[in-house]
Amino acid sequence: MKDSEGKIDLLAIDDLSEKLSDIIDWAIRIKNDDDALYDFKPLDGMSIGSIYEKPSTRTRVSFEVGVNRLGGQPITLLAGDIQLGKSETVADTASVLSRYMDCITYRCFGHEDVSELAEFSSVPVINALSDLHHPCQAAADMMTIVENSDKVNGHIAWVGDGNNVLHDLMLGSAILGYDLKYAVPVGFEPDVDVLSRAMDIAKKNGSTIQEANDPAEAVSGAGVIYTDVFVSMGEEHLESKMESFDGFQVNEGLVSNAEQGFLFMHCLPAHRGDEVTDAVIDSPNSVVFDQAENRMWSQMSILTYLCNEAAWQTYWELR
Repeated sequence: MKDSEGKIDLLAIDDLSEKLSDIIDWAIRIKNDDDALYDFKPLDGMSIGSIYEKPSTRTRVSFEVGVNRLGGQPITLLAGDIQLGKSETVADTASVLSRYMDCITYRCFGHEDVSELAEFSSVPVINALSDLHHPCQAAADMMTIVENSDKVNGHIAWVGDGNNVLHDLMLGSAILGYDLKYAVPVGFEPDVDVLSRAMDIAKKNGSTIQEANDPAEAVSGAGVIYTDVFVSMGEEHLESKMESFDGFQVNEGLVSNAEQGFLFMHCLPAHRGDEVTDAVIDSPNSVVFDQAENRMWSQMSILTYLCNEAAWQTYWELR
């Protein structure tokens, strides 16, 4: 969504509603275009800053490698490197970094912080994860599903916590017209405002979003089964939370209710033996490492679109 200055920020995946399908198709195209890695440098001369309040493997590496491949300079700022919200306000930090950077990505705890950063930044801001949304993961997820569209016969099923990954999965599925059914324990439902947004989008695009508290009901006839850790980073102190997820493990018995060629998805890292068994995550149905790779390609498409839309459009037309 463009602001009054024409800047586009990505705080939730529906900020890219009108372009999401093209962004994914663009990512798939560049992923399979070996020549583009040598002669297409849309971020040449640009510096992309990434702020991390939380540790990261996939997010940090995928952004740094992706920015390099596009010709830009990645600059990583860890929690100890920056005084964001401590001795300096988020607003002041945004104003300062905007003088140095061409785009800022922010992996944070509170969604209000990335929203404030975007409000006061004069360059695009990408939410690299907050407690409410994870749009970069959703872009990779939808890219993976589109890549395997010939194998997906049935709806997308979510089994687990009503968390940030589910929020943007619902929004992304609705935007692209996929039906989704989610099963979460009572008391761990997704945010009502996000759910309402997703259902409004789904209605416009002819798809559905349904709730179930029974995992077997959610995965019955599914073409995709998706889960995530039951206890997220920062929730380790909630020891009793695991008890609520009894019966929500994605195992061989549960997936037997899905379509035979279903895809198994997980945003990683996985707590094997908790939310998923080895037999499922290591099965031929699993595309979890394709998802991890697609974080880079989908983010490359997003970065190019936000930072150099003319080059993004030119590549789209010529390739």
